[in-house]
Amino acid sequence: MKALKLSIALFALTIFTVNNSYGQDWPNLERFAEDNKEVGMPATNENRVVFMGNSITIGWINKRPEFFEGKPYINRGISGQTTPQMLLRFRQDVIDLKPKVVVILAGTNDIAGNTGPSTPKMILDNMKSMAELAKANGIKVIISSVLPAFDYPWKPGLNPNEKIPALNKMLKEYTEANGHIYLDYFTAMADDRNGLPKKYADDEVHPTAAGYAVMEPLVEAAINKALK
Repeated sequence: MKALKLSIALFALTIFTVNNSYGQDWPNLERFAEDNKEVGMPATNENRVVFMGNSITIGWINKRPEFFEGKPYINRGISGQTTPQMLLRFRQDVIDLKPKVVVILAGTNDIAGNTGPSTPKMILDNMKSMAELAKANGIKVIISSVLPAFDYPWKPGLNPNEKIPALNKMLKEYTEANGHIYLDYFTAMADDRNGLPKKYADDEVHPTAAGYAVMEPLVEAAINKALK
């Protein structure tokens, strides 16, 4: 009996240790810690821009690396992330890099429930907090619309084609009321289902090179506007 109790106790301790170590870096601060050290401070007159986001942001540098080459653009997207995770790493991965502009693209993973249920207000509040942190540190803010999605292949039935337009409306209203720049990818990319067509994304969520090619002139225009 004592041996059984000891085995159970050791098993419980192992599970606790694994779960605890997994939860140590919930926002994944380690992902770009070394990269941020290497980047260093911007050069004189450098118009540094940080792209903060999830898989759609990091996928950009993988699918269309030429867009970032030779430009003072820093990509800080992490696949699967939600707005609370981004908020926790915002100081490290954005503010401390001293950019002139931040482009925030987030919210779809919140709707998908990647880190638990999220209401539109919860998502908006996290976006507000990131924008306020940036503004307090002299960084111009571009808030991107959430890209269209008719459904999530990994979590179907959540009706993102209805929730995303509603969230985008809130993001646009907040952005315009607070002197930030709203970047509308949704209108340029959505089909008649409020989805992302296969010509822009094979899985109808993550853009292909063709999808990013639509996004690039839109974000460049927003960046130019912010720098003026």
